Amino acid sequence: MKKVGIFYGPEGGNTERTAKKIAHLLGQENHELISMQNANAGDINRFDNIIFGVATIGQETWDAEPLESGWFNFKTELGKADLKNRKIAIFGLGDHIRWPAQFVDSMGELYRLLKENGADTIGKVSAADYTFKESTALVGDVFAGLPVDEDFEPEMTDSRLEAWLTQLKKEFDS
Repeated sequence: MKKVGIFYGPEGGNTERTAKKIAHLLGQENHELISMQNANAGDINRFDNIIFGVATIGQETWDAEPLESGWFNFKTELGKADLKNRKIAIFGLGDHIRWPAQFVDSMGELYRLLKENGADTIGKVSAADYTFKESTALVGDVFAGLPVDEDFEPEMTDSRLEAWLTQLKKEFDS
C-alpha cells in the first residue's frame, strides 16, 4: 500500500485522537499525519491515498466553523490541489445525542467540496448502524465516510475504525 496522508482538524480533541488511532492501525511506515493548521495544497499533492478527518461542532455550519480547526482556511487550498487520480476517504466526528439533526454534517460539507473539485472518494459506510435524525453526510443510504461519535459511542470507535481500514486498504489498492 502506498503511504497515506492523514489530514485532520481540529487539533487537540477527538478528531486528532481518532486520526492518531488510524495512523497506529495503518502502521508507522504507511502514513503521515498532517494537521489542517499546517497543511496546504502541496501537501495533498504528495499523496495518492488520503484520509481527511473533520469535526462537526454543534450547530455551526461549515462556513462558520472556528478558524482554529484549520478547515475554514483550507477550503481555498483544496481548489488549488490536484485531486484527480487520488483516492480520498473521510472520517467525521459527530454527536448523535445532542445534535441528531446535524450528525457529522461537516463530513457532508467536505464531501461536497471534494466532489466539486474532482475528487474520487472512497470509504463509504452504511447508515444502518447509526442512530440520528438527519445528516448532510448521507449519499443515498450510506455515509460519505466513517462517522465517529466519541462523546456517546466511544466503545464503538475501535471496531468501526478497524472495519473501515480493512475496507480502505482494499479500496486504496484497487
